[in-house]
Amino acid sequence: MAHGPGRCRCCGEGAAGGGAWGLYLRIDRQRLQCLNERREGSGALVFRAWEERGDRAKFVESDDDEELLFNVPFTGTVKLKGVIVMGEDDGSHPAEMRLFRNIPHMSFDDTTREPEQTFSLNRDPVGELEYPTKIARFSNVHHLSIHFPKNFGAETTKIFYIGLKGEWTEAHRHEVTICSYEASANPADHQVEQFTPQTHFIS
Repeated sequence: MAHGPGRCRCCGEGAAGGGAWGLYLRIDRQRLQCLNERREGSGALVFRAWEERGDRAKFVESDDDEELLFNVPFTGTVKLKGVIVMGEDDGSHPAEMRLFRNIPHMSFDDTTREPEQTFSLNRDPVGELEYPTKIARFSNVHHLSIHFPKNFGAETTKIFYIGLKGEWTEAHRHEVTICSYEASANPADHQVEQFTPQTHFIS
């Protein structure tokens, strides 16, 4: 698939195996959040290369109860096509996944609203089950929230890997210049108004 230079990166079109799951590279990790994680920063570890999904030293576990909420900002615009969720083959594996788009800094209070899509999950200890999204609802995503409200009966939820498949488009900053001009009053009174040019960046 051809695209203009520097515009779109396909992380899922026609690719086999791990090449399809490259959106983890497009996450703004400085702003990535995982709410109710037992160990701070562990939520970010589950977004990694598909080939590394079997590394069971990297995981996130919930703290107070079974819920987990990820706020995932991207460095551009994403068309999300599929998700993989890998956990233990026991009660700690998440049983449901709810996806929300473009709600930055989402909290558990916000999860009462209607999600863009909900999935009933199967236990997947090897990271092979793909859950396809309704692409029309996820074609212009700059922030993805992933809510896991429950698991298969354990007190806490444990996730080893979350794979995100889709396309990424680079974010552009548009520069808008406001033209400068000089307006002269009656030369007899020697009054001159000067308007200074200003440049604004609109993200």
